[in-house]
Amino acid sequence: MEETFTAFEGSRRVAAGSRAELTERLIAAGYRPGAPLLVFSDLTGQETDLDLTGRQMPAVPRGRGRPKLGVRAKEITLLPRHWDWLARQRGGASATIRRLIDTAMKAPDTGARRDAAFRFCNAIAGDLPGFEEAMRALYAGKGFADAVAHWPRDIRAHAVRLAEPG
Repeated sequence: MEETFTAFEGSRRVAAGSRAELTERLIAAGYRPGAPLLVFSDLTGQETDLDLTGRQMPAVPRGRGRPKLGVRAKEITLLPRHWDWLARQRGGASATIRRLIDTAMKAPDTGARRDAAFRFCNAIAGDLPGFEEAMRALYAGKGFADAVAHWPRDIRAHAVRLAEPG
């Protein structure tokens, strides 16, 4: 699954999508380098930059693996007991590791979601009334949506979406 991003101009949500889609949409809408935009990762809540010059990035050289399927070969370091356990699993080491990762990805990571919501709120809403109370509610796990109810609509909606588990 490709990481998605959301762009804001002031308190207004302008566009969202993958890095490439968002860049294309913003350029088509007339945004240029230096535009008053804040772009956030929907996964981490961190602010990021986009290249709005319209220049194509050079093609990345192909690595090992099955690039047409999106499979990339990388190295991992495990202890001998881990390799022994993996060798005994159905489908081999790679298939077992993929299954373990898929299972872990499906489990809600409430802490990471809260951290993403905090990063986003801190960057775009840190000076809004009730910010501190909202962050306390976020980390307490209750009342966050109520605490941000008076914030601008797009900021509120995005913050609540980031904070939701799964």
